[in-house]
Amino acid sequence: MLIPQSWLRSFVDSGLETEALAHLLTMSGLEVESCSPVAPAFTGIVAAEILTVEKHPNADKLSVCSVKAGEGPPLQIVCGAPNVRAGMKAPLALVGAKLPGLEIKAAKMRGLESQGMLCSARELGMSEDHSGLLELPASAQPGTDVRKVLDLDDVVFDIKLTPNKADCLSVLGVAREVAALTQSKLTPPSIEPVAARNDSKLPFRITDAEGCGRFAGRVIRNVNAKAPTPDWMKQRLERAGQRSISALVDVTNFVMLEMGRPLHVYDQDKLTGGIDVRWGRKGEKIKLLNEQTVDVDETVLCITDGSGVIGLGGIMGGDSTKADLETKNIFLESAFFFPDAIAGRARRYNFSSDASHRFERGVDFNNNVPGIERATRLVLEICGGEPGPTIDLVEKLPERKPVKLRVARAQKIIGVPVPAGEMADIFTRLGLPFTGDGEAFVVTPPSYRFDLQIEEDLIEEVARVYGFEKIPARPPAAPAAMRADSESHRSLHAIRAQVAARDYQEVVNFTFVDPAWEADFVGNAAPIRLLNPIASHQSAMRSTLIGGLVENIRYNMARKQTRVRVFEIGRAFLRDGLVTDGDFAVAGFAQPMRLAAAACGPAEDEQWGLPARPVDFFDLKADVEALTWPRFARFEASPHPALHPGRSARVLLDGKAVGWLGELHPRWQSKYELSCPAVVFELDAGALREVPIPRPTEPSRFPPVVRDLAVLVDAGLQAQAVLDALEEGRPAIVRSVRLFDLYLGKSLPANRKSLAFRIVMQDTQKTLTDAEVDSAVARMVELLGARFGATLRS
Repeated sequence: MLIPQSWLRSFVDSGLETEALAHLLTMSGLEVESCSPVAPAFTGIVAAEILTVEKHPNADKLSVCSVKAGEGPPLQIVCGAPNVRAGMKAPLALVGAKLPGLEIKAAKMRGLESQGMLCSARELGMSEDHSGLLELPASAQPGTDVRKVLDLDDVVFDIKLTPNKADCLSVLGVAREVAALTQSKLTPPSIEPVAARNDSKLPFRITDAEGCGRFAGRVIRNVNAKAPTPDWMKQRLERAGQRSISALVDVTNFVMLEMGRPLHVYDQDKLTGGIDVRWGRKGEKIKLLNEQTVDVDETVLCITDGSGVIGLGGIMGGDSTKADLETKNIFLESAFFFPDAIAGRARRYNFSSDASHRFERGVDFNNNVPGIERATRLVLEICGGEPGPTIDLVEKLPERKPVKLRVARAQKIIGVPVPAGEMADIFTRLGLPFTGDGEAFVVTPPSYRFDLQIEEDLIEEVARVYGFEKIPARPPAAPAAMRADSESHRSLHAIRAQVAARDYQEVVNFTFVDPAWEADFVGNAAPIRLLNPIASHQSAMRSTLIGGLVENIRYNMARKQTRVRVFEIGRAFLRDGLVTDGDFAVAGFAQPMRLAAAACGPAEDEQWGLPARPVDFFDLKADVEALTWPRFARFEASPHPALHPGRSARVLLDGKAVGWLGELHPRWQSKYELSCPAVVFELDAGALREVPIPRPTEPSRFPPVVRDLAVLVDAGLQAQAVLDALEEGRPAIVRSVRLFDLYLGKSLPANRKSLAFRIVMQDTQKTLTDAEVDSAVARMVELLGARFGATLRS
């Protein structure tokens, strides 16, 4: 919000310098982002009156002007501005004047001497307008410094307000803050009721009081809408960021900026019957002042007359009833709209307005009539006219519930023992009515303070007026106990580092996802829906991390990245699920932590030492095994909605399912426009954090014996079942059994396959003999024959 310092000081003069005032406002919660002068520094520029204008004898586009610039004789100035004319007053840069980037010297222009330069607004650095000379007020005395004439030593504060400080969306609101902070006298604008000169009235009613609680209006007849806006009003509007439109519109904008009271002016002759404030109806449309045509429905508050909708309540008026330069009779509207009835409606139509910005945060519901009276006075002074009586209809106003502040609690939260007497003084300075007994205060928020609802709000008021700078910085003191890390658990950070070390890039995706992802990747037709999604494609809570990783791959491949390896550690959201220790759950929803990774493209970066090949199931299987080590993961073939039916597996640790591994289903590869197959895995991060405590074993000083064993088994038998049997029934001297070959071919009997195992045997006490080794191998062959009908491959 832009606040001209001169306008602010007309309400309260704190006596502080500009920088000190800006710092004080910032430290009290009204952050001043910048203090900008309204014009850059320049000297030697005075107001001048143009006495005569003649054509330059040697140039068609130049004029020779006789200019009065003070007590001395008139000066001859050569000027090329198209709007120069006798009798106007304009800035004159005298010889020796210094402008931004320019110093004025006497010069000849096409043979005639020019004793200075008449200036446009751009040459003074005030704006980019250089269409002609900057015209000064008729009251400007020739020879007076232009900085004084135009009050160019003014400064504009750019204040960044938080959403709760709606009471400061006006010069008066900021002035109230300055008065409270500096204990200076506040001089608000004097508002005297304007007596009615006729009985002109416009009937109006409020049909839906839950949207509009108060509506005031006044008819003013026979106004001169073509009257020019006074220079002082134009100046204040422009410095506050509003362009001048017309006298009637400028008055309403001025009152809004001054008092925080949005108003609207109608051309009464364009209205059909009376006004009704109600919710919209499906099928109704309106063309707004910004020339945008919108549809309304039952959730949009509308201003209507006999012709239909003529405005969006608290947002913007309609084009059909606007006041223009031909308007003779006007109706001034001043209403109070409840914030809940306005919030979000303007954004729905992809625009914002000054009125909606204020109403959705809360506007003073007791300054409707003062706003009407202030605007009426200004309209009469500028445009003339005959006002009718002010009609004020009150249906429903917000209830101002008292808020209790406990002195001891305030002192505890602030961290400083602010005396109760000082708290009472702060409430008085802020204009907050209260009662108190020294131990507690009960404050009734005024009509313009919608942000005071709970005890913490009052504590904030005390703290910021007392002064955040007065609160000492004390580091928290607490007994610190060094706790040993558990050897049986590792941190998520350690897992994250391990995955990154395997050539994956970490990503952080939204937990809000497209419902289609849930249906595609987990077969979840009823995901957890958001009540107020930020976008339709982010309206569900994810129950899997796979969708986000697929989108990461698609995004990168669309930008010519041929090799993508990404992972994410984050929460999934399950309905009525069970959670493990360390996970967070509320109200029947589980939020387990998951680790998911995806790879697509070449398995290795391009190099001369390895042939190029695409990443496959077994590459990521190796990554999963590395992550679960020193525990051994098992993989069971099983279908999954997101994965290829023949290339997917359930991951098990200690007999419990902890995740999935597989290649993305070709259907989803095509749908999500992936140029190559992607392989993904998703694991329960809680299970990965558990690691067994290392246990020492006696190393053997004797050499190992290695034997290879090839057996024929049924083609449908899983190799893991054979490995499990060997592990279970292995002799004591067998240290490890590993499958290293699988063979299927015509040389084997029908429906049989060959499995080759490498068996490592070793004793810690002696060197093994051939007899001991042969006996151990024979026992293992016998075990496989008895359990699976296996025979030695010849």
